[in-house]
Amino acid sequence: MQRRELSRAIALATFSSLLPLYARALSQGDAASGIREALGRGAEAAVSLLGKPDGFLGNPLVRIPLPGYLKDATKLLKLAGQGKRVDELVTAMNRAAEAAVPEAKTLLVEAVKGISLQDATRIVRGGETSVTDFFSRQTREPLGKKFLPIVTTATERVSLADKYNSVAAKVSGLGLVKKEDATIQQYVTRKALDGLYLMIGQEEKKIRQDPVGTGSALLKAVFGK
Repeated sequence: MQRRELSRAIALATFSSLLPLYARALSQGDAASGIREALGRGAEAAVSLLGKPDGFLGNPLVRIPLPGYLKDATKLLKLAGQGKRVDELVTAMNRAAEAAVPEAKTLLVEAVKGISLQDATRIVRGGETSVTDFFSRQTREPLGKKFLPIVTTATERVSLADKYNSVAAKVSGLGLVKKEDATIQQYVTRKALDGLYLMIGQEEKKIRQDPVGTGSALLKAVFGK
């Protein structure tokens, strides 16, 4: 009888000692689920806003201009009667970004599947765009490879793109243009990704500021104060 009572006491003590671990695992699991939902909402919102006509061109927050060092050159081109071609290039750049963005959603969602519970907890407790920053680090390079051919197809019809690439190639060695912007296609790809993560980050901020307003019990539990 005493042995049975002793075994029961040991079992209860063991179970009690494990309770904090179960609670912690549940908390981390909720964190990972909350990140997945936040990413899904952010990606959905960003793709919906950007992946349509004028998604970039009509949005001053993400509209892609010609690189700064070419702005003076565009003034000269306009004086030479080439203003229409400059405008066509800017439009083509933004249309290319709008065409590329829908390709991002699947890759973003796939990236979250491998997230560890420990990473999830750190991200939830991080800054107001820590979820977005994490996915930017995880997906920027593969998304860039996916975006580039789409951007290339959309811009190669504009003859001024060849002139941009020629000028950029000459001045890139002088430090006037970033190496990754040495072609119009690379420049637009980078700016398209910048715009994508900016819009996802804005959605994340909304979720963190008002998790109750999302209507999701999970986001309220994970991001609520």
